[in-house]
Amino acid sequence: QVHLEESGGGLVHPGGSLTLSCIVSGFTSEYYAIGWFRQAPRKEREGLSCISMDDGSTFDHDSVKGRFTISRDNAKNTVYLQMSSLKPDDTGVYYCAFLDTCGSHYYSARGQGIQVTISS
Repeated sequence: QVHLEESGGGLVHPGGSLTLSCIVSGFTSEYYAIGWFRQAPRKEREGLSCISMDDGSTFDHDSVKGRFTISRDNAKNTVYLQMSSLKPDDTGVYYCAFLDTCGSHYYSARGQGIQVTISS
C-alpha cells in the first residue's frame, strides 16, 4: 500500500521561501508520478507541480512557474517542492499525491497534507 507523508510546512513572511518534502513508501517501481496540490480556504483544489519519477520530467501550473521548483531524490523516495517569492495567496494545505503519470486526472493515494501560511 502506497503511503505518502509531507513535511516542511509552517509560517513564512511574504517574499520568503520554504521547501516541502514528500516521502513515498510502499511502491518499488519508478514508473509513477508525484504531484503537489494545494487546498486553500474557500477555493478549489489546485494542482501546482508534478514530476515523473522515472525520467524527472516536470510540469508546473502557471500560477507557480518561476517561483516553485519540484525535484526528486529517487534514492530517498522523496519529492521536494521548493517555494520562493511566497505570497499570502499561497496559504493553504499542501499535499502530495501518487499518480500513474503527470497527465492523470486522479490520484490513487495522497498524504495527509501540511499547512503553509504566508503572513506578516
